[in-house]
Amino acid sequence: MSVNATTLSAGEALAVLEAGWAAQAAGQMTASWMLHGRPGVGKTEVVQTLAGRIGAELFDLRLTTIEPQDLRGLPYFDHAAAKTVWYRPEDLPDTDAPAILFLDELTAASPALQPTVYGLLQERRVGRHRLPANVLIIGAGNRVEDGAIAYDMGSALSDRLIHMIVQANAEDWLTHYALPAGIHPSVAAFIRTRPDLLETTEDALRRGQMIACTPRSWTRVSQIMQSVPDRAIRQVMIAGTVGAAAAAEFALLADDIAATVQIGALLAAPRAERAALYPRTLHGLTALVYGLVGAVSRETLPAAIEVLADLRGLGAKMPGLPVADLASFGFELLIGRALENGWQEAFAISDAYAGYAAERQAAGLP
Repeated sequence: MSVNATTLSAGEALAVLEAGWAAQAAGQMTASWMLHGRPGVGKTEVVQTLAGRIGAELFDLRLTTIEPQDLRGLPYFDHAAAKTVWYRPEDLPDTDAPAILFLDELTAASPALQPTVYGLLQERRVGRHRLPANVLIIGAGNRVEDGAIAYDMGSALSDRLIHMIVQANAEDWLTHYALPAGIHPSVAAFIRTRPDLLETTEDALRRGQMIACTPRSWTRVSQIMQSVPDRAIRQVMIAGTVGAAAAAEFALLADDIAATVQIGALLAAPRAERAALYPRTLHGLTALVYGLVGAVSRETLPAAIEVLADLRGLGAKMPGLPVADLASFGFELLIGRALENGWQEAFAISDAYAGYAAERQAAGLP
């Protein structure tokens, strides 16, 4: 049975959930939500990011690992009342502070568990245990066609949820996840130049291959790049994460970047001496932009502004490379990073940025 809901990027799904939380917090509506999507597209990261943004405690229940009594609790006999009473399970939120109850792997849960979940999703209770009003309920799971363990969701369960399909989107992943998560510049540059390799689950299934590229697997590649110095060992790990073909292509780019991108040296060098330190390839320049924005601090922000402003002027020395576009893109990311951290005053007092803005204005650019 297909999921006839809207397909969104992870960033768009996050915005919808934030709006749902705002409506619930204002007492205007209460709903339970369901994120469908292939393995590794970022469903869990969406929920974790939402919890951080709204200051909520996250109660993460992996439904494939629990039994109905883990949600209902265990009974004991109250002799004074001559009744069987149920202990409330500790995994259910019981707090006055904002909380998210995340029912992960909902579509892979045992059918015997689903009736217990019904009450949580609709009546917000299990037996006599009621969830506080400040709890947002979100489910997530794969679909049958995603090649993962999953059951078709029956109408009794489906009708209790607002559904969204989360789909990997390279631009969204790079902007809303890769930078905040500190993804390695080589990975960010690779996905920017090969967005088709961010998520290849459908192609892998068609070819009968077990390993596919996903946003989750590229996050793991980033961790490998940051923690394993030996290239040969690192390459084995990356091939086992995203597949041999993607790993081989990534290795060529990573080698180029490792040889040419010197972010620390660029930030530390006097402005007049930086021109020779810029990479001379598109991959290298792209990695420079992501690495620069990811590494910048309040102290190094003035130098980072100079590096991007001067990049625009290197077009004559780098014919055929879109240095002006990369500089503009880099400034979009850098300004966003500065606004998030309250560093925007650095742009107001930067002569380099004033010159960059004046040059764009003279060229009729916004």
